[in-house]
Amino acid sequence: MKKYFPVIIIGILFIVLSSGLPVFAGKEKGAEKKEFPQKQTVQIPNSVITITKENTYPNPAQNLPKLQPSELTAELLKTSKEKIENPDLIKMLNETSVNSTPFAFGYRAVIYLGRWPLNYQSSETSPNWEYQKINTNFFDNRGGNANYQIHYVQEQQKVVRGGLTAKIPKAEQVKKMMLMAASEKTNLPLAFETIVGAGTKNDRIYNIPPKRLGYLYAYAPAVNEKGKVTYGEVYLMLKGSRKQLIVKNVTTQGIGAWIPIQDHVSFGFTAVEHPR
Repeated sequence: MKKYFPVIIIGILFIVLSSGLPVFAGKEKGAEKKEFPQKQTVQIPNSVITITKENTYPNPAQNLPKLQPSELTAELLKTSKEKIENPDLIKMLNETSVNSTPFAFGYRAVIYLGRWPLNYQSSETSPNWEYQKINTNFFDNRGGNANYQIHYVQEQQKVVRGGLTAKIPKAEQVKKMMLMAASEKTNLPLAFETIVGAGTKNDRIYNIPPKRLGYLYAYAPAVNEKGKVTYGEVYLMLKGSRKQLIVKNVTTQGIGAWIPIQDHVSFGFTAVEHPR
């Protein structure tokens, strides 16, 4: 029987492999592939141009650096059952210091830190290239015999503002998290307020045929961001030498926002026979 045993084993393996049944084996270290969220590719249409250099009003960059937690904060964040990404809360924890002592046996304290928006989860990020009209250039070529060329000139300074689509507690903190999420997904220069200065120009030419009136409309584009925000009451518990974050009364709420795209203009041109 012993001399046939290897033959039997080989036969069993052949049957398993040919039948498509899984063969269990030990996992190699690092063999498990991790998936990471990728940036969303936003296709910018040809009707949209960048006016960073041409804009007569210099918009300040709104890139929000991701706040790095301190060693103590990182330790505390690991103890929370809820994910905490609010940069304002992380900043407050970074400014907190707790000194441990070997004689802290029996010591216990629970400190209420307040109700905070803990994190924001994005579900949809989509651009609207004609979010708000900011300018109209016009010429009447009904009496002309040849094409008339016009180009974009911003006649008045225009302030374009975005905002949340609903009232929500701690709105400014939520806006920060939404701005960071939308910027990371789109890789576009986003801000809740952007300004196009008077006299901003672009050399792209639009031809108005004879017997026609030409209208060149300029729009400020924006991103529509949608998702949900998680709120919770945050407590810092100190028990002996242990330090722990406890989150209670957790709620989630859906929210949306319009976030303008800085220093970008979208154009729409039309030539018509009658005034609009």
